[in-house]
Amino acid sequence: MSRARIALFAVILLFAGSLAFMAWATDEQYMLISFFLVCASIVPFFLRFERRTVQARELVLVAVLSAIAAVGRVPFAALPSVQPTTFVIIVSALVFGSETGFMVGAVAALVSNMFLGQGPWTPWQMFSWGMIGWTAGLLQTWGLLGSRWMLLVFGFVWGFLFGWIMNIWALAGMGQNLTWAAVAASYAASFYFDLAHALSNVFFLSVLGPGWIRILQRYKRKYGLLDNEADGILK
Repeated sequence: MSRARIALFAVILLFAGSLAFMAWATDEQYMLISFFLVCASIVPFFLRFERRTVQARELVLVAVLSAIAAVGRVPFAALPSVQPTTFVIIVSALVFGSETGFMVGAVAALVSNMFLGQGPWTPWQMFSWGMIGWTAGLLQTWGLLGSRWMLLVFGFVWGFLFGWIMNIWALAGMGQNLTWAAVAASYAASFYFDLAHALSNVFFLSVLGPGWIRILQRYKRKYGLLDNEADGILK
């Protein structure tokens, strides 16, 4: 867990440093800079997962969970911010750990955008959904998501945090013209979508969460897959 904490803090510092650099830079390539730095923030997680000894069937499981999270987003495209993707990422992290949660979130964003459209927002979505999985796994390991109410609060809060992080890539394109008024307007405009995301997370976690967690735990125990961090949740 010490290495996990170091990785998390390193990525937070790198991400914060990228924002500071974007504010300091004097050229006009703010979008390119933000794209590069958020990709750099993602790399440590992929490298950490790559260094693990993972069986082929465990990779298949990660791929299947990522596909479910990605495909679940497509039918809800007509309802902005309402989708079960975040729910699938959270329960995957609770059962299989933070690293698996990050991989499921990052890959789900990349795969789902093959249907919904790739763009400069894709790495930001990979980072945001990946961090949802990573933090869910860490907090579960620390015993902070042991109750259903705490889990619902977690899903609700991340509904807003996801939108707030995604606002950054759009604001980055404003460059030196960025003002506090523009920031306030951007976050105010996203409030409805962030609230819809937060409430949909609460709905899916409360209605489908316990059943999904039991199924995934049973599958984990039966086949001994990714047996690392997260047993005994929400009993």
